[in-house]
Amino acid sequence: MIAVSESAKAHALDLIKQEGRPTDTFIRVGVDSGGCSGLSYKLEFDNVMRDGDQVFEDKGIKIVVDRKSFLYLAGTTLDYTGGINGKGFVFNNPNASRTCGCGESFSV
Repeated sequence: MIAVSESAKAHALDLIKQEGRPTDTFIRVGVDSGGCSGLSYKLEFDNVMRDGDQVFEDKGIKIVVDRKSFLYLAGTTLDYTGGINGKGFVFNNPNASRTCGCGESFSV
């Protein structure tokens, strides 16, 4: 499962509305190789399902992740922060053994 915090839900719904996206829009999350810790997070709005996608829904927000990325993201909570280190979505990933200083990459 991939969970969504209340602040991530609110911000995602605001962005979907501001950008005029269709009502079937969901958040697609994933993992790519790269970044200073070895793996980097991906996040985008989408409304097209792909083969092998896994779908989760939390707090009324649909999260879609490909099968390979789910191995790295199982149990993750998507959060949104507006702290002094910058605004943006944050992955609270219990599988990450190490993260970089900016929080955009990790290793397992």
